[in-house]
Amino acid sequence: MPSLPACCSVLELRQYTLHPGQRDVLLQLFEQAFIEPQEAVGMHIVGQFRDEDRPDRFVWLRGFRDMASRRDALHAFYGGPAWKAHRDAANATMQDSDNVLLLRPVREGSGLSHPSPSRPASGTAAHPESRVELTLCYLKAPAEEGLRTRFEQQVRPVLTELGATPRALWETEPAENTFPALPVLTGEHVFAWLTVFSDAGHHREHLRRRATSTAWLEPLQPWLCAPLEHLLLAPTSRSELR
Repeated sequence: MPSLPACCSVLELRQYTLHPGQRDVLLQLFEQAFIEPQEAVGMHIVGQFRDEDRPDRFVWLRGFRDMASRRDALHAFYGGPAWKAHRDAANATMQDSDNVLLLRPVREGSGLSHPSPSRPASGTAAHPESRVELTLCYLKAPAEEGLRTRFEQQVRPVLTELGATPRALWETEPAENTFPALPVLTGEHVFAWLTVFSDAGHHREHLRRRATSTAWLEPLQPWLCAPLEHLLLAPTSRSELR
C-alpha cells in the first residue's frame, strides 16, 4: 500500500503565553471563528492543544505547502474578514505570541501523513483522551545527515521499545520569513519529533520506562546545546491531530 503524502512541507509550531484564566476563552474563539477561514485560504490547521504543564500556554500547529503559499495564505487571512472581526478579542487574551518555530520534515515521508481523520464539527464539546508529546532538541548548528541517521538507527528503535514510536520528525526551516508581520524565532537550530499516546496513562507509563533508560538520549548528545524540551499537549475538542 503506498504511503500517504505529507500534509505540509512547512510547519509553524506556535506557543502562546496567555493572561491567567484566558486559555479557554481563546480556545472557544479559535475553534468557532478561526479554523475554517484559515483553511479556506490554503493553510492546514494541524492541531491545537492545551499545554498540560503550563495552564496559561496555548500551542498549535499550522502547515503550508511551501514558503510562497505561506506568504499568500497569511496575507489573505490576516487581511480578511474573520481576523478583522475577532482580532481584538483574540489579542486581548495574549501576553506573548512570538514563540514560533518554522519547521520542515527532515526528509520525504517524515512529516505527518495526510489526509487525517475528519475534524469534529464546530460545537463539539468532548475532548480526546489522547496526549501528544512534542520533543524539541536545540542544536549547536543546523541539523545534518549524521544526526538524522543517528536518530533513525539508534534513537527511534529505543523509543519504540519504550512505547513511544515517533509519528513525525522535523527540523528548522532555514528560509527567510515570508510574512514578517508575524515574527518567527531566528538563530535557533531545532530537531523535533512528535509522538501520540492513546491516553494520559499510556504517556505516564512511557515516562516511567523512559526514566530508566539513557539509550535514547545518549546518541543525540554530540549535537545538543541545551536540555531537551518536552511539550505535553492535550488535544482540544476540534483538534485534527488527536
